[in-house]
Amino acid sequence: MLDRLRFAPERVKLLLLALPLALAATAVAAALLYSPRSAPTTPPVQAPARQAGSLPSTGGLLVEVTGAVAHPGLYRLQKGQRVDAAVAAAGGLAANADPSRLPGMAKRLQDGVQVKVPALGSPATAGSPSQTIAIDLNAATADELANVPGFTPELAAEAVRYRQEYGGFSSTRELVDVLNMSQADYIIARKYLRV
Repeated sequence: MLDRLRFAPERVKLLLLALPLALAATAVAAALLYSPRSAPTTPPVQAPARQAGSLPSTGGLLVEVTGAVAHPGLYRLQKGQRVDAAVAAAGGLAANADPSRLPGMAKRLQDGVQVKVPALGSPATAGSPSQTIAIDLNAATADELANVPGFTPELAAEAVRYRQEYGGFSSTRELVDVLNMSQADYIIARKYLRV
């Protein structure tokens, strides 16, 4: 082999020139193949905290968004978020939202509030657009109670049976004391109830 190289000096020069280029290309290919790649980040999407027949997850704020939004319903949001985050979680404003009567979009959310987004042509209502509407525990149907956060369909039916047998509730606390509702569920539900 040395005899052949001795008689072909141009081949030796070519080989010596090509060797560093081949090593550099190999190093670049190895760096590309074995370097850690960061996964693309996407912003978290808020999903409805409650679908039909399921209870909202715990933690954070539970907010109801109603009116002229894409997907009205109950949503779990982080503490410190504002009304605009609740509207965004509900899919944003609907085409028929009344821009002159929007709720205070910069207002900080509180647990248990209802964010109402009025539609064009809907009657104006007195009071804050972001307040909880409580239903009467002694007058609500089983279906209405089953839609209250913290209730199950079984507990709602039991509450209606209790009203029929004993004439109604004297306080919402009886849900825990008489019907054995859990304390955690009661803390969520009481904001939506009155007697």
